[in-house]
Amino acid sequence: MSVGRLGVRLLVGGLFVGHGTQKLFGWFGGPGRAGTEGMMEALEMRPAKVHAALAGATETAGGALLAAGLATPLAASALTGVMTTAIRKVHLANGPWNANGGWEYNAVLIGAVTALVETGPGDLSLDRALGIERTGPAWALGALATGVATSFLTMAVARRGRPSVTSAAGQAALDTAPEDTAGDPTTAGA
Repeated sequence: MSVGRLGVRLLVGGLFVGHGTQKLFGWFGGPGRAGTEGMMEALEMRPAKVHAALAGATETAGGALLAAGLATPLAASALTGVMTTAIRKVHLANGPWNANGGWEYNAVLIGAVTALVETGPGDLSLDRALGIERTGPAWALGALATGVATSFLTMAVARRGRPSVTSAAGQAALDTAPEDTAGDPTTAGA
């Protein structure tokens, strides 16, 4: 029995559900839709309303799928995309260390979900119960590559979004947003 993989799926997936619902509904001390839209605007992810909804929905749905062990490669790919965007838009310039606002936490999450795809979600998963489990290095690398490519595509689309009304207002929203325990003012997802 793969209790360790179940524990990782429940922990990581559950935390992603929490981050997503912070963005969508303001649960768990999150910024809600309006605050997330302000953060997206400050990050030049336009249209901010669309990117805020997509980030929250992706984290919530991807986290739920991961926790259930259902469509694990898809869940990992979605979560990798969100974390890659967070790294590129928020953390990369700060270096690797989380204490300095860096990307280490996001990279660990990407590593964890990629490893779950390679090893499989385990015996206690819906993928296994339904007989649709897809595992191995090719699936892991495919999920990782798809997530990274989706981030690049998302950011390319965001560059073509409508221009900012005022960058000072967007920055003010980012500056006043509550920070999560990882030190990411966007609550771990760009």
